[in-house]
Amino acid sequence: MKKKSIGIAIGAAAVAVAIAAFFLLSQTQQITTETHVTPNPKLGLVIMPLVERPTLDQVHQAYIQAASTGIGRSNVYMLWPAIEPQEGTFNWQTYDILMGLNREQHLNVTLYFSIINNEQLGPFPNWVGNNPSLDEKLANETASALDTILSRYYIVDYVIIGGDLNIYFRDHPNDIPKYVDFFNSVYSNLKAKHPNVKFGNWFSLNDLINHYDTDMVKKLNQGDFVAYSYSPVDLLFYESKSPEKEAQDLQKMIDFANGKNIGLMEIGWATDKAVNGTDDNQVKFLKAAFDFYRKNESKFEFMTWYRQYDRPIDTCYNGLNTNIQTGFGNDILLNNTAAYLCSTGLIDANNNTKPAWDEFKNQIQMSPNS
Repeated sequence: MKKKSIGIAIGAAAVAVAIAAFFLLSQTQQITTETHVTPNPKLGLVIMPLVERPTLDQVHQAYIQAASTGIGRSNVYMLWPAIEPQEGTFNWQTYDILMGLNREQHLNVTLYFSIINNEQLGPFPNWVGNNPSLDEKLANETASALDTILSRYYIVDYVIIGGDLNIYFRDHPNDIPKYVDFFNSVYSNLKAKHPNVKFGNWFSLNDLINHYDTDMVKKLNQGDFVAYSYSPVDLLFYESKSPEKEAQDLQKMIDFANGKNIGLMEIGWATDKAVNGTDDNQVKFLKAAFDFYRKNESKFEFMTWYRQYDRPIDTCYNGLNTNIQTGFGNDILLNNTAAYLCSTGLIDANNNTKPAWDEFKNQIQMSPNS
């Protein structure tokens, strides 16, 4: 049986959580807190509150806490159907809150728009039509939506249009030329209007390595930079090598990018013992990742840790695509993937900081602010 990746959809899962959370926010009194740490715009954290359905105060406190580390960046995962439910009519309520919190804490934003996510296209608004194709029509609609979004949110300085492209195009290799034309069309339209924003695609580094897929990035490295996520796991989502050994694979990001700068959209280390994780190894990997960043800082656009808080494992399991069949049996891979995703936080599900939390702050202070 052909080996396939479970649709872990880190980005899309985070989107779904964020959308659900912020539509259910209770309107409580705003807290005013100033951050006195000088933010480093190259270093970020995926900011997610501890609870699945937080109040506005809880979200606000998560942002204040994250910004206190010295980060200067966060990710915003945007669903097109949520932001533009009808063509030309935008629903700003949720994202105005998110962008406002980022702006208040002096954080720049890496925006993921999710034209491709893992093994699927979209999701798209209903008005785009059933089964949209990667053609000029969709390119114009995408560029128009992003133009409106970028005109409203000046703190967005990086945009990821396609996520985990290597996973999608491994199953759809004949569509690669179509996507190249699609991306180039969107890029040229937006770059003319937003010259200070950088655009790129996102690849799963661990998936590239585990499938010996060394050529995919070269085929799809259009734009200003090449973005990656890195979950240091094997095909069964075990952390099967030492943190130091896993960190050595970070060099492949630069090798695959063929001269372009790179961005790390998501990088983390799980502490759940079900996937061989420990608190001590999380600290070791974090140190190794930051050491690699500092040695290659000129080649980095940004590096963002995944993520602030752990979650109960069922919240991650529910975000997985359980229909993908693998050569291993789904139960092991699904359970391991959920265990990995829900335990990469720097603070555990009981609101206790892990040793990596203080180390994260220390590593940011040791890193150049340029």
